This record gives sequence, structure tokens and C-alpha cells, in this order.
Amino acid sequence: MSDSASTHQAPAPTPHRGLVGVVADYTAVSRVSTESNSLLYRGYPVQELAARCSFEEVAYLLWHGELPDEKQLADFETLERSLRTLDEPTRRVIDELPLTAHPMDVLRTAVSVIGANDPDVMNSAPEANLAKGMALFAKIPAIIAYDQRRRHGDDLIEPRDDLGYSANFLHMAFGEVPDLVVVNAFDVSMIMYADHSFNASTFTARVITSTLADLYSAVVGAIGALKGPLHGGANEAVMHIFDEIGSADRVGEWLDATLAEKRRVMGFGHRVYKNGDSRVPTMKAALDTLIEEHQAQDLLELYTTLATQMQERKNIKPNLDYPSGPAYHLIGFDTETFTPLFVASRIVGWTAHIMEQLSSNTLIRPLSMYNGHPERHLG
Repeated sequence: MSDSASTHQAPAPTPHRGLVGVVADYTAVSRVSTESNSLLYRGYPVQELAARCSFEEVAYLLWHGELPDEKQLADFETLERSLRTLDEPTRRVIDELPLTAHPMDVLRTAVSVIGANDPDVMNSAPEANLAKGMALFAKIPAIIAYDQRRRHGDDLIEPRDDLGYSANFLHMAFGEVPDLVVVNAFDVSMIMYADHSFNASTFTARVITSTLADLYSAVVGAIGALKGPLHGGANEAVMHIFDEIGSADRVGEWLDATLAEKRRVMGFGHRVYKNGDSRVPTMKAALDTLIEEHQAQDLLELYTTLATQMQERKNIKPNLDYPSGPAYHLIGFDTETFTPLFVASRIVGWTAHIMEQLSSNTLIRPLSMYNGHPERHLG
């Protein structure tokens, strides 16, 4: 071997900050099709599912890989409805948390309590984790609804087993079953948010799962990741922006100042979608039904004006958070509750990914490139 060959060193690896462009693993749960620019759940375009399926059917699909037949759906709905009641230990812990705590902190804590009280917590067999996922799917709406109500001095409303998922959720939050147009719009939002491949919170759940920690630990970690405004918290930020702007005639002035200060305009742009978020048209159509229901033309004008000016000035299109924030506002949820609503939907995707990770597990442990002090010694 020549001297030059023996001293040759391979080039240093290039760090991919934010894991941009890195393919970490396989998944059969969902993907964004570059051909159609559509989000696919188990191969089905999400806009088709939203048009023809309930959220319960989509949850079944994400967990089982296929849509349910009539009997499978009936059994699934019966089980989910039987698990909705908020248990006393979880309710007591919620009551002890300050009203100043963010609803995401309340939800994160409640999931920890549910896990701590589960005697089967460390059983990670597929059927055990599916049961845990179903229990969280059924109980998270009760947690969110009760937390919003207690902030207004209202009592807990018990679930009803004669209502579908979305109708019951809204009944527990507001004390009545709203018009069908509202229930349908909410159901669409749940379907739209249910999964999105290896997003930050899902990847967090998979990393935690890869250590063989329990499902609840992975979900709590995912909730923490989702709280951030660059991820789930963006739908809250959209309504804060709308409140800050006030009306459509102030959009130009507000955007001038915001862009001059190089502030991020939340609800726009997406790392995965290069030609616009494929979920937006379906959610915008649902928002339009709510705007008509509530005669909220001022909100529509503000929404449209800001979206138009962002397209003209920055060539950036809205993402799903942009129409979902105003939709949740019109339904009646407090702005700080928007991200917990995201959790209520994404719990299905998270738990599907947790089970998929465990089915062929490898500890997720990337390398880093050190750029600190060279080796040095004391004295």
C-alpha cells in the first residue's frame, strides 16, 4: 500500500440540521405523494377520506391498515363510546392544576396520570398498545372539554354514548349538540390532523418508543413537541395574528411592519409541501360552511386578504393551521385550546407510529459533529 493511500481519509460527514432531507426509516402509515401533492393515509388521499368517511373510520384505518366494514365499525364505535368517561384520579389532578397553566400542560399531565394508573403500562404487545391508544382516543376529548369548561367556571359534562365522536366532543365542551354543519366541520378537522408522516411530534414519539419506553411516555413526549409554535402551536398563533391585525383594511400595514421586522407569519409555508398544503382546500371548505353559519364575513375578508398578500409578497401559501384556527374559533373553542384539539386528532397517528416502530424496532441514536474545544487537559 502506498503512503498516499495509507494516509487517505474519508471526507467528514455533512450534518443535516433539522434532519432536512434525511430518510430515517420506512412507514406504511402515511406519506405525501409528490405526484399528486396529496397526503395519503394508508394509500388513501385524505381529502377523499374527509369527504366520505367519519373520523372513527379514519382512526380504524390508521390503526388497522384498512377501512372497517359495517360490523367492524359498529364494534369500534361501541368500544370507543364505552371508554369516554373521565376517571376520578385524572379529574382530581386536573382540578389541582392552576387555571394559568396552558391547556397543553394540563393535557400532558393528564395523560401521565392515566399512564401512571394503568396496571398494564409496561405491556407493549400490539393488542395492549392498541387498547391504550383506544382509551386515549376516547378520553382526551373529555380532558380537553373539561379543562376549557373549568376555566369558565363551568362544571364537567359527562359523555353521551348515543353520539358519534365529534358530536359528543362538542356536547362535552359546550353543553349541547351543535348544528350538523358544525359537527361535520369539526370532524373534517380531526381527519385532516390525524397523521403526517415523520413530523416533529411523531418522530419524538418514535424516538422514545425506540428505547422501549411505554406508550404513555411516548405520547407525553409527543405532546411536548407539539406544543411548540413551529409545530402544533401554529393554529393558536394564527388567531393571535388575526386578533392583532383586527380587520382586513389593516392587513397591509401590519404585514409591512411584520416583514420589516423579519417576524414569521404563522400559518404559512410547510417544509414538506412545495406547491401548497394539500389539506388546505378541504379545511377551507369546512371553514366556509362555518363562516356562512355564523355570518362571519369580516373574518373571511381578513383571512382572504392576508392569504392574498402573503402570496403576492412572499409567494408563500397557507398550511392547514391557517383555516383550522379560525374554524375552531367559530366553533367556540378558546384559542389556547386549539393545540390540544390537534392532540385529540394526532393521538391516532402517534399511536399508529408507536406500534409500527415496535414491530421492527431499532434504537434511534443519530451521530453529531463536535465543534467545541479540541481535546485539552487540566493544569
